[in-house]
Order: sequence, then structure tokens, then C-alpha cells
Amino acid sequence: MLVPQPSYPLFDHLTRLDGVQAEAYRLEYHGGWLLDVDSVRRAVSPRTRAILAVSPNNPTGSFLSRDEIAGLDRIAEAHGLALIGDEVFADYVIDGDREPPPSVLARPAALTFGLGGLSKSAGLPQLKLGWIGMAGPAPLVSDARTRLELIADTYLSVSTPVQRAAAGLLAAGAGIRARILDRVRTNYGRLAAATAAHPACSLLPAEGGWSAVVRVPATLGEEALVLALLEQDHVLVHPGYFFDFDREAFLIVSLLPDPGIFREGVARLLGRVTATPGLSSPRPSP
Repeated sequence: MLVPQPSYPLFDHLTRLDGVQAEAYRLEYHGGWLLDVDSVRRAVSPRTRAILAVSPNNPTGSFLSRDEIAGLDRIAEAHGLALIGDEVFADYVIDGDREPPPSVLARPAALTFGLGGLSKSAGLPQLKLGWIGMAGPAPLVSDARTRLELIADTYLSVSTPVQRAAAGLLAAGAGIRARILDRVRTNYGRLAAATAAHPACSLLPAEGGWSAVVRVPATLGEEALVLALLEQDHVLVHPGYFFDFDREAFLIVSLLPDPGIFREGVARLLGRVTATPGLSSPRPSP
């Protein structure tokens, strides 16, 4: 299976658990994240069975454009591959004036799957209800549905209570989605303003989701910096190498905390980054 890089760090583990080998294709940053279509073509081999696309991506927050999705669809169709779109963050568009990201399910030529779930759509990760939308040529979709039904039966069905509650949970989730989106937009705006005041750091533009990427000086190394932030400043962020960034130094910041806590955490992060290289100035815990 072809998977994007950088992206969610568990893909390698999840594919290995199912006896599948993950091969990376590239997202390139040029003032914004762009799909390297040539890297997808190069990664295709006779053993390739599917292409995984993530939009908005975690952690970059980047959307795939319609042209980029069309490019993946053409490659999938030409090689008889499935296209799998992880679209769980599609409800969380950071720019309120921007349209939602395009879906892989819009008139594909290849067998295509779109993934969603209550975890992000209703802020309910513990209820464990996800879904798969299917599109593409009717014979391929019909055959795939039959195989998925067998797989679902083999692993036992989703619990009956959450299935029966799904419609109500999705309706009630509208309020939660709005609150999460408001918090994400507020915190992203504050992070943008704060990093703009520190020339040594820069915020990479994010379009959706609830993570942000901050580029920091590479003098200390991501691991040393992340550990200093955790142990001395009591701030938790993740290093870019967790997400397969191919160079240093990047920090992955969650946009979900309470805005007051988030503002203080960002201040401590930027204070640490711009401090002397000794990493020896502890700050009190909140």
C-alpha cells in the first residue's frame, strides 16, 4: 500500500499488523503542501494494491486539490489499484471562507473508498463507530462490498447500541463539531500571531484538521527540544520525525487545548526555542 509522507505515524504499524507493506510517496512543502505525483508513480510496483490518501492530512493540515485527487485516481485506474481516502478531518476547515475539501468519492474511475467516523465527526473517539463510503465502477464496487461484508462478519459487527444511536449522535455532534472548529480556529490564529513575532520560528500553513506544524531552528535537534519542553516547561508537543518529516526541525502542536492553556503553552514553547542553547531554564508547571 502506498502511503503519504509525512503523515500519521501509525500507518506503518497498522499495515504490518495486517501483513501489508507500506511504501511512501511524498508530500512536498513549497510555501504550501503539494502532492508529488511522480513519487506516487515511482512507488507503484507489481505488488501494489492500493493508494492511501489523507485529506486533510494529519499533521500537515493540507487538503488534496481536485487535480491531485484526479491524478491519484488516474494512477489507480491505470494499475488496477484501489484508492482509499481518509477524510476524517474534513469537517474542520480552518479558513471559514474556504469550501470543504473535495472528496475522493466524487466520480472516481478507480475503485474508491472514503473513510469517516464518530471519533472526529462527533468528538466521540471511544464509541468506535466508523464508516466506509464506496464509489467507482459498479462491478468493482459490488465485488468489494461482498468482500467487506465477509470481513465485517469475521471480525464481528459494531455494537448494536452505537449503531442504533448513530443518527442521533451525528445530529447531536453538530454542536460539538462547531465548538471544536471554533477552538481550532481560535488557537490557530493565536499560534500564527505568536510565531510571527519570533523570526526564528515559522508556522506552516494549515487548511484543516486540528494540528499545526511549527518550523524551529535545527540547532538543538527535535528530540532534545521536545524533551526539554516536556521536562522543564511542562509542554507536550511531538517531533516532526514521529510523522516522517525528512529533515529537522519541526514541532507538531495540537490545536485542541483550552485557549488559555494553549496560549501559555505556546508562550513557553517559543520562549524555549528562542532561549540560549543550554536548555536549562525550567519554568513552573501550570
